[in-house]
Amino acid sequence: MEPEELLAALNAGETITAGSPLHEAMHHASQAALQITGELNGGYHEPARVRELLSRLTGKPVDESVALFPPFSSDFGRNLSLGKRVFINAGCRFQDQGGIRIGDDCLIGHNVVLATLNHDLSPAHRADMHPAPVTLGRNVWLGSNATVLPGVTIGDDSVVAAGAVVTKDVPARSLAVGSPARVIRSLAD
Repeated sequence: MEPEELLAALNAGETITAGSPLHEAMHHASQAALQITGELNGGYHEPARVRELLSRLTGKPVDESVALFPPFSSDFGRNLSLGKRVFINAGCRFQDQGGIRIGDDCLIGHNVVLATLNHDLSPAHRADMHPAPVTLGRNVWLGSNATVLPGVTIGDDSVVAAGAVVTKDVPARSLAVGSPARVIRSLAD
């Protein structure tokens, strides 16, 4: 199976059935991502080299304004899109098969998890996976140890507090806290 076919199926939200050609292709693609992130995390690299490795991982150019502090992991890489002036702090884990879109000027705190796959709830189909994207608007700040679950969009200028577990969309210019995260107030200049 061609990588483009897998990416199209993931972006269409198709169920990835355990043992299927899509499942096999996804695992093969993950091995490539593990190789690149292994190199990224294997020692110190100048910022330009970090961006080169991110470009290899994503398969597209990464803007020179992007900064990432390893260690970092991505299960797939090819469905990750980074805007300009994005900062990703150490220890982040991106499960990007379902698609992760990070807008310009976003700040991602230590140990943030962005998850885009759910397993099936039915015990008979537990190994099947359901992809759904995570989207961060412009100027979003995710505090340390926040987790954003599949299908969630966080609006422009919003803040997700440290340790929050985001299970549903966060409107623009909002502060979300807790587990599950809830919006506690609107943000003004």
